[in-house]
Amino acid sequence: MGKGIGKLKIVEATKSSEYEGYLYKCLALIPTCPYSPRREYLAKAIFEGLQKRLLILDGVAVGQVEYVPAKSSGYPITGPDLVVMNCIWVLRKAKGKNFGRMLVEEMINSHPGASGFSTIALENHWSPWFRKDQMEKLGFRPQEVMVVRHKTKHAERPFRIWLMWMPIKSRAHPPTWDEGRLLEGITFCRAHPLYRPRA
Repeated sequence: MGKGIGKLKIVEATKSSEYEGYLYKCLALIPTCPYSPRREYLAKAIFEGLQKRLLILDGVAVGQVEYVPAKSSGYPITGPDLVVMNCIWVLRKAKGKNFGRMLVEEMINSHPGASGFSTIALENHWSPWFRKDQMEKLGFRPQEVMVVRHKTKHAERPFRIWLMWMPIKSRAHPPTWDEGRLLEGITFCRAHPLYRPRA
């Protein structure tokens, strides 16, 4: 690929028996089994177009991006011809090689009919994932924001949840979100910073 990078490939986990286990776990192996909410989410979302691309460096998964048409997103984000990025992550040991941008380009190229792409970002949250500055570096721009506090974790520390937007077509309509539903928490991924265990 480039000097010092090694052998690199991107695979689609929904179409690879070798990598399908990554549909149920992230790169840090936090969820190690196909727990019920994730299994239920994938059963519908894959049928409706969910893709999870893995970036494989020298045989090891070091990056991932998961995205889906808005109607099947793990977030309550909507918009015409909109694709929502559920997750993007590159391992720390693979930072500095533009792998995040490579995964975003892969996502964009796989949906030529999309008017734009959306996701969320966090600011002043204790988790290193979904940071607003990282999403901006990937090409997303802030659209709306809400300031919240966690009921039990770091209750003294307010943080911001941003609706992020990357228009592709010139007349694309910005996305909207259902703030109330988002505040109920995320169930599609156990490793997500906004994950809420289902009773």
